[in-house]
Amino acid sequence: MEITGNIKFDTNGLITAVVQHAVTLKVLMLGYMNREALEKTISTGTVWFYSRSRQTLWNKGETSGNFLNTVSIDIDCDKDALLIRALPLGPTCHTNNESCFFTSLYHQEDTDIASTEILAKLYRIISARQAQPKEGSYTTYLFEQGIDKILKKVGEEAAEVIIAAKNDAPDEITYEVADLIYHLVVMLKDRDVSPAAILKELEVRFGS
Repeated sequence: MEITGNIKFDTNGLITAVVQHAVTLKVLMLGYMNREALEKTISTGTVWFYSRSRQTLWNKGETSGNFLNTVSIDIDCDKDALLIRALPLGPTCHTNNESCFFTSLYHQEDTDIASTEILAKLYRIISARQAQPKEGSYTTYLFEQGIDKILKKVGEEAAEVIIAAKNDAPDEITYEVADLIYHLVVMLKDRDVSPAAILKELEVRFGS
């Protein structure tokens, strides 16, 4: 596919490409692309880079099987950097970590910010419990009982959220909403609906 527009490749014919998880928005890695790597990323649906050390194209995951399935590609205002949103098929880093950015240099402990990636992590754990039942696991118990039991729990937890809100109890609201979200994710997995589908629907409704 021919890439059009005024993309500003550097003097070596490369452009910086940041890869972000399409669901959690976690930054997974940084690499470099030439025009051919960018074209292959679009035409094949998986992310390609240009290796500066080996001076050759490479398809991320060609050795490990941990491919990055391309969801979208955006270019910055100066047209000299790319943001690629992708769905990873496994750990992105060669160290087997989810992201190449796993070493913290600084973290402000007082900020009231929670990571959005916990939703994807919760879905993975719940999926694992469904695929490999574990004795004593509450999640396994719910799947064994079936959808009627799961929906009953969703209803009960929704009622608990309502009561907590009526009581104007922030701590209680936080606890009960967390319970409700957990049971909703169990229901989503049982009905084979991913959190990504919900987030996509919200984006369609309210814009990106």
